[in-house]
Amino acid sequence: MSNSQKTAEEFIDWLKGQIPLINHMGFEEPAYDGRSLTLSAALAPNVNDKGTGFGGSLATLATLCGWAMVTLYLKEQGRDCDVMIRDSQLKYLAPVTGDFSAITVLPEQAELDTFISYMDNKGRGRLNLEVEVRQGDKVAMTLSGAYVAVERQP
Repeated sequence: MSNSQKTAEEFIDWLKGQIPLINHMGFEEPAYDGRSLTLSAALAPNVNDKGTGFGGSLATLATLCGWAMVTLYLKEQGRDCDVMIRDSQLKYLAPVTGDFSAITVLPEQAELDTFISYMDNKGRGRLNLEVEVRQGDKVAMTLSGAYVAVERQP
């Protein structure tokens, strides 16, 4: 197991103690390689009255995936920050009829460098992420989100 994967698993365990809702979403172990993050959930605890994935559950998983990616990235940079979603746009593309995953990838290095430069100079920065919610190879929903990080004061 890589250090990144171990960090992600420990982080998700900590997060389950902070946000009780996610204990009821049927989360599986995350997949994280330092560049991409996948959070998966079972359909059964996230089903709606039509027998498909509840839109709120998909939105929650996608938002959390982006938030966790920014938080994990900053931790790997040795930073202690509060991370919040500033705004997001969701697009529902297809119904979810089985277990599903949210996947995000860090942006190109130039954007990460700009983000870290703002963190260094202002103690805060914004990172835009694209998150896909998939059932297998099918993209069911996308989230375009702006996440804000603020350096914690000692």
